[in-house]
Amino acid sequence: MGLHPLEFSECYLDSPVFREKIKAHEAELDKTNRFIKELYKDGKNLINATKQLALAQRKFAQSLGEFQFEYIGDAKTDDERCIDESLQEFSNFLKNLEDQRELMMRNITETLMKPLEKFRKEQLGSAKAERKKYEKETEKYYSSLEKLLNMSAKKKEPQLQEADSQVETIRQHFQEESLDYVCKLQEIQERKKFDCVEPMLAFFQTVFTFYHQGFELANDFNHYKKALQINIQNTRSRFEGTRVEVFELMKRIREVPQEYRQTSPISSEGYLYVQEKRPPPFGSSWVKRYCTFVKEQKILHMVTFDHRSGGKMGETESVTLKSCVRKTTDMLDRRFCLDIEITDRPGTVLTVQSLSEDDHKFWIHAMGGKEPAGQYLGKTYSKERGIDAQLDDVGLSFVKNAINAIETRGINDQGLYRVVGVSSKVQKLLSLMIDEKSNDVDLSTCEDWDVKTITSTLKLYLRSLPEPLMTYGLYKDFIAPAKGGSPESRSQAIHCLVHKLPEKNRLVLGLLMKHLATVAAHSKLNLMTVANLGVVFGPTLMRPQEDTVAAIMDLKFQNIVVEILIEQHEKIFGDVPGASSPGLSAPTRQSKKLLSVRQNRPLAVYNPKTVDLQTVLPTSPDVCSNSDEASLGSNESVSSQSTASGTPPEKANHAPLLASLSTDSPGACIAVAASWLNSGALTKASSDGDKTVDGVTGGGGKRAMAVYPCEAEHESELSFQVGAIFSAVAPSREPGWLEGELEGKKGLIPENYVEML
Repeated sequence: MGLHPLEFSECYLDSPVFREKIKAHEAELDKTNRFIKELYKDGKNLINATKQLALAQRKFAQSLGEFQFEYIGDAKTDDERCIDESLQEFSNFLKNLEDQRELMMRNITETLMKPLEKFRKEQLGSAKAERKKYEKETEKYYSSLEKLLNMSAKKKEPQLQEADSQVETIRQHFQEESLDYVCKLQEIQERKKFDCVEPMLAFFQTVFTFYHQGFELANDFNHYKKALQINIQNTRSRFEGTRVEVFELMKRIREVPQEYRQTSPISSEGYLYVQEKRPPPFGSSWVKRYCTFVKEQKILHMVTFDHRSGGKMGETESVTLKSCVRKTTDMLDRRFCLDIEITDRPGTVLTVQSLSEDDHKFWIHAMGGKEPAGQYLGKTYSKERGIDAQLDDVGLSFVKNAINAIETRGINDQGLYRVVGVSSKVQKLLSLMIDEKSNDVDLSTCEDWDVKTITSTLKLYLRSLPEPLMTYGLYKDFIAPAKGGSPESRSQAIHCLVHKLPEKNRLVLGLLMKHLATVAAHSKLNLMTVANLGVVFGPTLMRPQEDTVAAIMDLKFQNIVVEILIEQHEKIFGDVPGASSPGLSAPTRQSKKLLSVRQNRPLAVYNPKTVDLQTVLPTSPDVCSNSDEASLGSNESVSSQSTASGTPPEKANHAPLLASLSTDSPGACIAVAASWLNSGALTKASSDGDKTVDGVTGGGGKRAMAVYPCEAEHESELSFQVGAIFSAVAPSREPGWLEGELEGKKGLIPENYVEML
């Protein structure tokens, strides 16, 4: 795990864990600052000390090879991996040049030294200044807060109101500074990946320009340089998109911070001052503790933490709450107090003080206490939608209309989908196109709407859907393969997941991906490569339900998923996954020898209605059976796994089972009877009415879908076409066969002709 994302909502809680996260980010920036300083020093040595060229060069190479970028989140993109590995690659190049003694260091001041020093002074320096301001505001706020809380409640109301107003102003200023500092930290963490590496790339180009005998090595480097430039550009583009989303989230939280106060549905968190009573004559003291109240268990965890003592955490104390009552100022000369009765020590009452009136109501509501002035009512943040867009026939018609117009009128327009239309026109066009009474406009011939308005309207329609086109439910499944695995396994996993989408979602997504592939095919003119289209459509087609910085950091993986969908749209949307999956060999016809072995085995208890298919059936080789398995699948491409003829596998022959009726084995006869009972060929009355041959009570079954057509070869088999849905599916006693029901008829189904639902 790299650095933890810093959530803006945590700026308002200001928890100990949040402070530890900030410390980790600060330490990483300090490390980067030291690295750049060292690199700058080494560069000066290379320029000024030619006699010690070899030593300076090896030191420089060592600095590059040992440094590694930290990243935010739980995984890196391929581009970020390449950027991380680039420093080691650079180090290797330098070592090769040192072996040849042909390195010439010239003119690196403008290409390397100044940009790095500029980054260190402007970016890291500004972060250092922000850090000092943040620490100063922390000290100012918590000092004023304690002063306010220690103020007597007997003072005149105007004095109390004035004091409250002053602390509230300081608190708002502190939280504003906290938001700015957190945003700055994360921006620099992301920015350094390209702001540090790009000057190094330019430096290497300069080195090879003056390298007299390094022509062949420079040619070898050229290919890697181009690939790295693409990696950097992709990372920069994703950074820009991520930064916009982060600023939008920060803006929303800044406008309504109280709506982001509750970070968990099962617990409440915040600071409380706890009264600690001492023996006479010492009286009592108030200790600030960070408290977490777990609602279901009614447990209050309290940890001592003082921001002014270096942020050291004390021991955690946990108590079980019995009741919570508001404490009036008549009983105690302090405001915002609560009396908490705990079950751990009967008769013991714990008095705590919240930070403000709103905080007071929050804790009363969280702990189920009594509040005469009314309980705190939480709010749920929801994005308002000005347009009621739906994934219906009208919406599908608009998507087709827009795609046709774009491909007819503007497929070569530069910045297609990046250049946005006028917002008012976009809103007007979308309202027009999703209105059944006025959506018959042919956009391919209508000159009233320019291409950029149509592209922006199409994106707005997709963003305005009640649920993203690739659904909330499959979001994490789509993201998972993008975070690791080989290109082939990613493709297989995404291929399978696409076919788990609702039919209309998959249809619209397929139309869109085919269209975007056409756009990318004209990238020499419109400049919209697959990577650029991934940046544009990643957040549009898929997004998580939670609105957090951590979720925004996954934008880069959304882009990767969309890139795969564009590049392999024909295969993903044209083939049903599983039809070409490896290992789908048909059950062969069973021999007499196999039958005799089966006859000699003890008869197992068999219940086709309650049996768990996952424990009875062998593990399916179908890569679609589990999204996690799919993401870690074989490195072979899906296309290489299809059969040469493209024909369905051979069905298993259950004729030996029928022939076993003529044998003398009672076990075989019972097996045949059980199989026929479940296939509908025979029925047997039972005193219990709902029991099978072996006396096990039946229940509900599972469902399956046909992926091949089948013509019955025996009366106990079922005939069906591709797409047929079977109910009450259960394993048969005949290897390679299932039993199920289709259109009211029960019978046998070849196991490898269907896919479990």
